Amino acid sequence: MRADGTTPKVNRDSTERVISHVRDLIARGELHPGDRLPAERDLSARLGVSRPTIRAGLRALAAMGVVKPRHGSGTYIPEGPPTLVTEPLRFLAALHGLTREEMYEARRVLEVSAAGLAAERASAEHVAAIAEEVASLFASIGDPVQFLVHDIRFHRAVAAACGNPIIASLVEMVAALYYEQRRETAARATDRNLRDAADLHRGIYLAIRKRDADHAKALMNRHLLHSAAYQAEEERPHPLPAGRRKPARKGRGGRVAPARSRD
Repeated sequence: MRADGTTPKVNRDSTERVISHVRDLIARGELHPGDRLPAERDLSARLGVSRPTIRAGLRALAAMGVVKPRHGSGTYIPEGPPTLVTEPLRFLAALHGLTREEMYEARRVLEVSAAGLAAERASAEHVAAIAEEVASLFASIGDPVQFLVHDIRFHRAVAAACGNPIIASLVEMVAALYYEQRRETAARATDRNLRDAADLHRGIYLAIRKRDADHAKALMNRHLLHSAAYQAEEERPHPLPAGRRKPARKGRGGRVAPARSRD
């Protein structure tokens, strides 16, 4: 901001130069996952553009998932699979009302194959990460919302183990939308459904550990079909327990109105 209180205008072409420069650094192998980008002042001097232009370019890169700012530390290339922006998928869901069936169909297309690849390619570190989430699932059976968090993390861990960053990124994007959709009803999950789901997750993990790709794919497919059925059950309106009556209708002034005769 200038001394007169106005904000300097950011040139779009200059912003594109910032984006292209970072892309070139990555392409030349000068920046790797986990690396810190040069400071804003250094980028400004190197590219001959203003600091606000540098910030605008970094914000655009952050929106694309290419960089991640850390408060008080700088801007970094994220580690792990690249993150795809989920906003287009959220808009698609809002505009067209993506159904539960469509969501799980997309997950089966992506995650069944990912489980098979993970069985073939997972490193010891990947297998350990999947095992950790399985243990957390069993530990959180009494807390359906926390169980959902570890469920999502399990599927991310399997996708990361598949060895294909494109598949891992797509799973990550769909998982974010799935979490938003499922968290509204997750608290209604029954103990039996959660235990069944935890058992299937453990079976997928064991198949991956044994390098049994066909079994891992079959179990992942079964798990997602069961999960779709569980969510449908959670979304179904539940009748009031026997003997429980609806609250009496109140009239004006907060007094209970007499029941209407059906005669």
